[in-house]
Amino acid sequence: MRMIRTAFMLAAGLACATLPASAEEHRQLGAHVHGHGRLNIAVDGKKVLIGLEVPGADIVGFEHEPATPEQKAAIPNAKAKLANGLALFQPEAKAHCELEQVKVSLEAGHEEEHEHGTPAPAAAQAPAGKPEEESGHHAEFHAEYELSCSAPSRLTSMTFEYFNVFAGAQELDVSVISPKGQSSFEVKRDKPSLDLTGIM
Repeated sequence: MRMIRTAFMLAAGLACATLPASAEEHRQLGAHVHGHGRLNIAVDGKKVLIGLEVPGADIVGFEHEPATPEQKAAIPNAKAKLANGLALFQPEAKAHCELEQVKVSLEAGHEEEHEHGTPAPAAAQAPAGKPEEESGHHAEFHAEYELSCSAPSRLTSMTFEYFNVFAGAQELDVSVISPKGQSSFEVKRDKPSLDLTGIM
C-alpha cells in the first residue's frame, strides 16, 4: 500500500495547486465540515487510485469514542462497507475495473476550526460532559483503493452509491488527476454521478 499512499500524496499536492484561493485557504485552516468529504482520483496507466477522507459523523453518526454497544459495533460495520469500494464508487462498466487493493482506517485528530453542514443542538453533537467542540476530537474515516482498469480511456463516468449507503453524507469534493491534467468537481446527494468525459 506504500505505492498507493505515495501516489495520493503527489495527487493531493497537484490538486491543491489547482484549487481556487478560497478553497485552498479553507483546506489550510483544517476545516471539518459534517456531511462534506473529499475524494481524490488519480489515473496512472491502467491503475486508478481513489482516496476518500470523510468525517466520522458522516459514516457512523458520531465522532467521539464509541460508548454504547451499538456505537462500538458501528465502527467495524462501517469499515466493512467502506472496504467494498466498487459498491460505493462505481466506474463506467466499459472501463472493466477491478478492485485490487484497499485500506480503510479511522483516524482521530485535533483541529482549530470545525464546521457543520447543518447546525444541530449541542446535545446532539457530543455526549454530555464532553462536547466535541470543546474536546477538539474529530475522527475521520480514510479509505484508499487501487483499481486495475483494462480500458481506462472508457472511464467516462462514475456513479456514487456512497450516498445511499451512508445517510449522513451530503457532498464530496472530488479532485481528478489524469494524463490530461487536473480537474475539480462537487458531487452531491441529489446528483450522485460524475461525468468524466474527455478527462481520461
